[in-house]
Amino acid sequence: MTALLFREDAYRAETPATVVALTPEGGIVLDRTVFYATAGGQPGDSGVLAHAGGEIPIATAVYGPEKREVVHVPAPGSALPVPGEGVTLRLDWTRRHKLMRMHTALHLLSVALPYPVTGGSIGEEESRLDFDIPDAGLDKDAITAQVNGMIATGAAVSERWITDEELLANPGLVKTMSVKPPMGTGRVRLVEIAGLDLQPCGGTHVRGLGEIGAVQVTKIEKKGQQNRRVRLGWA
Repeated sequence: MTALLFREDAYRAETPATVVALTPEGGIVLDRTVFYATAGGQPGDSGVLAHAGGEIPIATAVYGPEKREVVHVPAPGSALPVPGEGVTLRLDWTRRHKLMRMHTALHLLSVALPYPVTGGSIGEEESRLDFDIPDAGLDKDAITAQVNGMIATGAAVSERWITDEELLANPGLVKTMSVKPPMGTGRVRLVEIAGLDLQPCGGTHVRGLGEIGAVQVTKIEKKGQQNRRVRLGWA
């Protein structure tokens, strides 16, 4: 099982690790990682893996079939390390921090639009949430102003853990209809934006809203009778 260091400290950009295995496709499994693995609409991290044979560009990270290990996907043609070898992982921090800022901004968007979330996707320059909204009439400028107003508070963002049973006893914490919070290990991580939001989430977030910067709603699309896609980008 890969130790997910990003769950405890999203700002940790580097770590030593040991190669546990290579997959048949050439993926690299380590005993620990700072790379977020693709999940919940957030893409896997990229960066480099340094070992005795040089530096290997890592294009992304994904979960293995059992969801217990993270597979680091190297650029084609890379000279792979061997099981048991010690390596060093380094994130593409600029990209990761953008994704952290965007992910946290989407939490605020779900506050501005308190409707069930049916889907979502996080990108470096633009992200989106899909909402189950029975009525149209959403105003881009009004939503933009509301989200930026929350960002301007600079509220702290923190995490804490509850048990699976506690989450099941409080179903109102879950906003997403299509993506279930990561469960099965006996505990679930809650992300809290002080005074604004509390929901289960396994992604990476900034420590304070002041890090996000100004954003804007770039587009609102009708995807069904009761489905509106709201896109968010940098202002």
